[in-house]
Amino acid sequence: MDDYLTSLFSLSGRVAVVTGGSSGIGAAMAGALGRAGARMVLVARDAGRLEAHVAELIRAGAEAAAVSADLSSRAEVSRAAAAAADVFGPPDILVNCAGVNVRPPLASLTVSDWDLTMAVNLTAPFLLGQRFGPIMASRGWGRIINVTSQQAQRAFGNSGGYGASKGGLAALTRSQSEAWASSGVCCNSVCPGFVVTPLTRVAASDPARLAALAARTMIGRNGEPSDFAGVAVFLASRASDYITGQTIYADGGFSAT
Repeated sequence: MDDYLTSLFSLSGRVAVVTGGSSGIGAAMAGALGRAGARMVLVARDAGRLEAHVAELIRAGAEAAAVSADLSSRAEVSRAAAAAADVFGPPDILVNCAGVNVRPPLASLTVSDWDLTMAVNLTAPFLLGQRFGPIMASRGWGRIINVTSQQAQRAFGNSGGYGASKGGLAALTRSQSEAWASSGVCCNSVCPGFVVTPLTRVAASDPARLAALAARTMIGRNGEPSDFAGVAVFLASRASDYITGQTIYADGGFSAT
């Protein structure tokens, strides 16, 4: 049984780059991939939190390194991609989880808000995919995992530019799959429900809103970063060889209600 599960889910010998890997869902995914055997490069803006999570991964027995970068800058994305590839080589697995959550009412959304949101939530995943997707395809195997949002499918909570960026990311996932799946690169997105993370701290600070969001799920609770460990390993492993172009809803049934 152990050999069978290892053949399906082990990431030994793989290299993974995870953006937004210093906290929240990205940190949970990075931790799971590292514990499954992948050599990890975490990319995020907060150098202190990055180093702390890398140290935690190393204590757990993983090989891990950090690249601090502001992914709102195209030049920084390019620098981060080069730095990440310098550590263990170009990745076999790319997880795009870094994001900004600028959510004023749409009438108050500024052009600067829009540009920042698109740069981090959509353009950075596009640029990183363009950098690493063709390399994965040339090697005949790879994984791209993009983290989207309920706002990609439905408008609520001042979805505004954030919803547009995540809808674009879901569509980009399908385009990446169309381009590279025939070469062994499976590209999928993961759509969370409401998860308490630094990105959602404003909404999470309202107990009534938190309870209402939990009530919308079928499971009866909001998500936790640890809920994304298994889906990350599954989508990064050979167990998902025949799954591509899809959005996997890890949301406790939120999207089904």
